[in-house]
Amino acid sequence: MKVTYKEIKSDILSKIVKGEWAPGVLVPNEEDLAEIYQCARATVNRAMRELASEGIIERRRKAGTRVRMTPLRQASFDIPKIRDEIESKGATYRYYLAKRSVEVAPDWLSARLELPQGGKVLHLICMHYADGTPYQYEDRWINLSALPAAEDTDFSKIGPGEWLLSTIPFSEAEINLSAGLAEKNVADYLGCAVGDPMFIIERSTRWQEDAVTYVRFSYRPGYRLTTRY
Repeated sequence: MKVTYKEIKSDILSKIVKGEWAPGVLVPNEEDLAEIYQCARATVNRAMRELASEGIIERRRKAGTRVRMTPLRQASFDIPKIRDEIESKGATYRYYLAKRSVEVAPDWLSARLELPQGGKVLHLICMHYADGTPYQYEDRWINLSALPAAEDTDFSKIGPGEWLLSTIPFSEAEINLSAGLAEKNVADYLGCAVGDPMFIIERSTRWQEDAVTYVRFSYRPGYRLTTRY
């Protein structure tokens, strides 16, 4: 059976997402790929054209084709960086990794992200500060079967949100906004009282068929959300 361009595209995407082809890496040329996949060069060319149009790879004459350093996102909105949000207010940004652990995904997360039983996830608790004042509490889970490179990344130096935005695009995102009350563990980090009203954002993203991450952001009283379209 002849391989289709969709199968080639899917295989190349898998290599990029799983870190086999890192950002900036030179991709084999079309002749070599046609030999690897045992297909016509035109089939490879169609797969590569679609990957380029979706912002996954960058093609340049005489310079070859590379995996983009920052994948473009073909979505109706951009996921903002908390650093940019804080600095746009004229404040100094600071980040702190409070907790890091590799765990078997709890049942509620497996159900939410449709993960297989026993799937491994990276759990991160992070804090973001504006001029030294607690600004955002981040409780994040990353699906390691979709993004194994996350397990070896030093998140003490870069926030997971920034890293994800520069590492993998998203094809689907779900965002929930709600009000809640501060529980003790969150109140301690945000410097507010237990039971104080909080603004909460929950977001999960997927790339193709794979769930990538689920994150819950908590904000102390007084936070104001602004959006622009």
